[in-house]
Amino acid sequence: MENEVISKNFIETEIDKDLAEGVYDTVHTRFPPEPNGYLHIGHAKSILLNYGLAKKYGGKFNMRFDDTNPTKEKTEFVDAIKKDIQWLGADWEDRLFFASDYFRQMYEAAVTLIKKGKAYVCDLTAAQIREYRGTLTEPGKNSPYRDRSVEENLELFENMKNGVYKDGEKVLRAKIDMASPNMNMRDPVIYRVAHMSHHNTGDAWCIYPMYDFAHPIEDAIEGITHSICTLEFEDHRPLYDWVVRELAYPNPPRQIEFAKLYLTNVVTGKRYIKKLVEDGIVDGWDDPRLVSISALRRRGFTPESIQMFVELCGVSKSQSSVDYAMLEYCIREDLKMKRSRMMAVLDPIKLVIDNYPEDKTEYLDAANNLENEALGSRKIPFGRELYIEREDFMENPPKKYFRLFPGNEVRLMHAYFVKCESFVKDDSGKVTEVHCTYDPETKAGSGFAGRKVKGTIHWVPAAQAIDAEVRLYENLIDEEKGVYNEDGSMNINPDSLKIAHAKLEPGLKGAKAYESFQFVRNGFFCVDAKDSKEDALVFNRIVSLKSSFKLK
Repeated sequence: MENEVISKNFIETEIDKDLAEGVYDTVHTRFPPEPNGYLHIGHAKSILLNYGLAKKYGGKFNMRFDDTNPTKEKTEFVDAIKKDIQWLGADWEDRLFFASDYFRQMYEAAVTLIKKGKAYVCDLTAAQIREYRGTLTEPGKNSPYRDRSVEENLELFENMKNGVYKDGEKVLRAKIDMASPNMNMRDPVIYRVAHMSHHNTGDAWCIYPMYDFAHPIEDAIEGITHSICTLEFEDHRPLYDWVVRELAYPNPPRQIEFAKLYLTNVVTGKRYIKKLVEDGIVDGWDDPRLVSISALRRRGFTPESIQMFVELCGVSKSQSSVDYAMLEYCIREDLKMKRSRMMAVLDPIKLVIDNYPEDKTEYLDAANNLENEALGSRKIPFGRELYIEREDFMENPPKKYFRLFPGNEVRLMHAYFVKCESFVKDDSGKVTEVHCTYDPETKAGSGFAGRKVKGTIHWVPAAQAIDAEVRLYENLIDEEKGVYNEDGSMNINPDSLKIAHAKLEPGLKGAKAYESFQFVRNGFFCVDAKDSKEDALVFNRIVSLKSSFKLK
């Protein structure tokens, strides 16, 4: 439609203005994670936002690791992050960079600031620097080393680089304004001594730039136009602008902040996840109860569902939290038309059809997805002995219970009507078998128009059933108590994982890692990529079928 109004978020409005005024003639974004842990659902918003903006404006998108802190960074995290971003569909093409690739330029930039009288070497300890910085209501005090000469600062900084000093003995600080109302502008530290090996540069350096100094330089070197970041960096923007201005970069990048994505009742903090892993509460950073991107992928979420979720959340300046149920809504919406609806019995009990021939097996037709004919159909073997869900039989049922009980008749999905005649219990009083008779005139698809039944139950053939471990996940956190206590401990839900030893229809044999299906009545399930084997399948429940979320 010619007059269609296209809604834009505030970042797109700002970009439009920059392009119209000739501030930039292109759009170049980046995603700059620190490789000190695995990415989570909040990072997915940033990835897709930055990539989406570049794509929308016909620009470029860079992938860059902000690896300026060797104390916490690992190649393991680098590899995991790259895998996550590729899975989400953000394509950096040939533009994969590391902040550490620019250590030489950053060092030279620091020397430039010293020569301009805009940086100095300081001998104060970290505690003294904090003390001198002042408070939100009181200005800071100048360091006694603030007025060293350019020559002395150049020599001391060179000695820092050459390993003359111990960790923490000296730092390089920007010389800005100790009375600034913005604490970040009170002569921030821009270089520190750290005698540590770096995952990318090895032992080439024993001084490392601070994030707030390195980040604007990286953006400027790469020709980034719009540095899109989260709101906690808003107070750091004056320092970002100061760095690119003092170093006189042409076409300096512009920082724009947006609100983070917060999910209710989930754990995203890296130190908390690390503790969960170390304490054995979860089986790794990709445990399906977490919301790291690798955990969501392992559980069975799709890139499309994450993209839908991010779009529904929107982009704004105001902080807010989103219910986890919205994320579940998105995966249901994505899978319901794409996946086959298979039969799996999670708590099996034997059903014997006494009047069905013992040596007979027939193959019944079943549509793979009644809402999507393109998924075709399959044949399911049917015989005298089946498995049904234990909850589908009751000896003494309440009112409005329409499944199997003595004397009642139900439809077996895709098959026949069966009537419960009797049942068998073991010595403990537990029902072990339900005995029925079937009506051969009631075969599904035969056009039978006789009596009606109120209940339909699913089943799997006992002779051809596949054994599988099925993991039923609930929220890792006790939602009534919230995530954290005052002492920093977490309220863990003791029932966050239940394991069922299920019987599956034979069509699921050979299912591969990450393949997902709808199990009739039970939810959507995915083959676990870590523990499942060809002869010992393991399925994770992605999400149940019922939703508490309503799209407004």
